Parts: sequence; C-alpha cells; structure tokens
Amino acid sequence: MYRISTNLNNDNAQYHMRMREYQMNHTQNRIASQSRVQNLRDAPLSAAHGTRYQSYLTRLARYSSNAEHAKVKHETAEGYVRQQVDMLQRIRELAVQGAHGTYAKEDLAAMAAEVDELLREMVEVANAQDGDGTAIFAGTRTASQAFRAVYGNVPGADRELITDVEYLGNIDSKMAEVSEGSLVELNHPGNRVFWAENQLIASEIDATGYQVQTDSSIFIDNEQIRLTTGDSISAIIAKINDSGAPVRARLDPIMDSLVIESTSPHQVWIDESEDSTVLQDLGILDSPRGRPPDNLAPDVRVSGGSLFDMVIALRDSLFEGDQQHIGSGVLRGIDQGLDNVLGNLGRLGAQTARLEHTHRRLEYEKPVYQERLSKELDIDMAEAVTDLRMLEHTHRAATAVAARIIQPTLLDFLR
Repeated sequence: MYRISTNLNNDNAQYHMRMREYQMNHTQNRIASQSRVQNLRDAPLSAAHGTRYQSYLTRLARYSSNAEHAKVKHETAEGYVRQQVDMLQRIRELAVQGAHGTYAKEDLAAMAAEVDELLREMVEVANAQDGDGTAIFAGTRTASQAFRAVYGNVPGADRELITDVEYLGNIDSKMAEVSEGSLVELNHPGNRVFWAENQLIASEIDATGYQVQTDSSIFIDNEQIRLTTGDSISAIIAKINDSGAPVRARLDPIMDSLVIESTSPHQVWIDESEDSTVLQDLGILDSPRGRPPDNLAPDVRVSGGSLFDMVIALRDSLFEGDQQHIGSGVLRGIDQGLDNVLGNLGRLGAQTARLEHTHRRLEYEKPVYQERLSKELDIDMAEAVTDLRMLEHTHRAATAVAARIIQPTLLDFLR
C-alpha cells in the first residue's frame, strides 16, 4: 500500500515541471551547439562514430598542410636544380669547344674565365636558402651553408680562384607525413644532388685474415650494419652488401684490402659505433675519428668527385691548354654530373607531381568526411525548434493547471 499525503499533488507537480525544464534546457543547449549529442548517453553509437570522424578530419587537415608545405619546398628546390642544369649545359658547351683543338691558348683562357664565373654561381645556387632562411641542400643542418668554397692559386689565373668545394651539411633528411604512414623528404642533401661520379673508397691494409673481436656496429650512409664476434672479412663484405646501403663492398684483387664503392653518384658516409674499431683496423677510418666524411684514414684511396670537382678540373685544364684531358676525363665527368643532376631534377619533379595529387585527394576527402560527421552529430534545426516550442507550451499549460489544482490555504502559511 502507498501512503498518500497531502503534499503528493504538490510534489508530483514540482517533479514533472522540473523534468520539463530540464528537457527545455537540454533542447536549448542542442540548438545553441547545433549538435544533437551533448553527452555520450544521448547517442553512444553516433558519439563513437563522430569522435573517429573528427580525429580523421584533424589528421586530414594536418596531412593537407604538410603536403602543401612539402610541395612548396620541392618546387623551390626544383627551381634551383634547374638553374644548375642550365649552367652545366653551358659548361658542357665550353668543354666541347675546348676539346676541339682549334682554339688558341688565349681563347681557352677566356673560356676558363667564363667557366670560373659559372662555378662561382653554381656554389651560390648550391648554398641557396628557402624563404625562411634555411639551407635547402644541407640535409638537416639547415642553419649553416651547405658548401664552403676553398680559394687558392691556380696556374694561369691572375687572382685566387676556387680550388675545392667542401660539403658542410649531412645526409639526413627532414620528413613530412602527407598520408597515413606515407613520408616525403623536405630537404635534399647536397652531396647527393650535386655529385658526379660513383665514389670509391679503398684501404691499403691486407684484410684476408681479419676477424671481428667484439660485437659492434658500423654505419654506411646511415644504414646500421651489425657485426658479431668472429666475423671474417667475407662475412663483413656480405653484411655490407645485404644492408640496403647504396654501396657494394669487395676485396681488392691485388692488395686484398677492403674496397667500398657507391652504386649511385653520391658521397659515401662511413662511421662506426664508439666501441668499434673494425673500420679503423681495416684501414678505412682514421683514429681518432672525426665527423664524416672527414674521418677517413690518411692513406685511404678515394676516387669519384663532385660536380664542382669536374668543373674545377675543366677550368684548370682550359688554363693549362690541355685539350686532350678535356676531351677525355673532364668531359666524361661533366656528362656524368649532368646526368645525375637531371636525374635528381626528374625525381624532384615526380615528387612534386605526387604531392599535387596527394593534396587534391586530401582536399576531396575533407568535405566527404565532414558530411559524414554532420549526419552523425548535427541537429535537425527545424525539428529541434518545434520540440522546444512544444515543450514551452506544455510547460506553460502545466504551470497553469497546477496553479488551479493546488490552491494555497491558511494552513500553508501557518506551517
């Protein structure tokens, strides 16, 4: 049995009117936020889907921004590399003319002067900076110049000229994620872009009886190669060749020493862990070691130069009037350098085209998932306003009826 008190009607009226007020407040909040999900309990499935869609839309916005930023970076780098190609084509024309054997020494000297000016401009282009002041071709060392020109005396010249161009950057690359798990480079190491020949590094120490003394690691072009105790030189060579680094290792057939040669034109960076002396024992690295590429042993044989080395060789040969050298080694080196720069230009162009397609795809996906999010969370404004008006009318009616039913008496004031 239920006990019915004199306050029952009053309590029931207050309860239902407060519930009506709560419903009106809830509806007003939904209209104000334009979302039908104010709490997870309102629509658990829609809330879960909406959270996933919002997360994906946030990632799409970041991917789109990264793709656009990377595209600008690639277009800037592509423009500078194109300038290098134009200058190299002019330098090659001068090399072909200088190898004809029909020009006097004074004419060759004039060609050498033009080649030297083009060389200076090539160094300036290689040290190009982005709009934010970061070096484009220095790897991740973007706060400093990519290349340093060394000046000295050259026979036949009346002033100091560039005798060497040193790379000051590194071989690391900043990456940007432009899609789920898809990364692209934002910068480009100059010792890869502006290189001419495959580099060969050969030791002078016989390695036939060598064995690794302790477990250690060596690094070639940032690829870690783990060596274990007892590994012979054949095992070391096999691990280098299977590492994925763009090099091939072998034994010199005459000296039985370790030889490492790049498989594509670039400067090879070699290093080893602090507890390792393998490459020092094999005569590749110096002791104590410095920073690559200045850590090679003094007696190691290195061949295969940069694009700047080829242009310097052409200029010096023109000053000397050595037309035979121009027509043989120098012209071949310039052709190889031009091929490598054109290859890098094509790679940059392909990446730029890919980034354009990626950016368009991301911009297409944004409204698609925004529409899906809207279907899950957005409120039907017409329906919500109608519900609110109905609640207001019923609340006013309930208040009026309660006022008529629950009449105050003198006892209500004497309590």
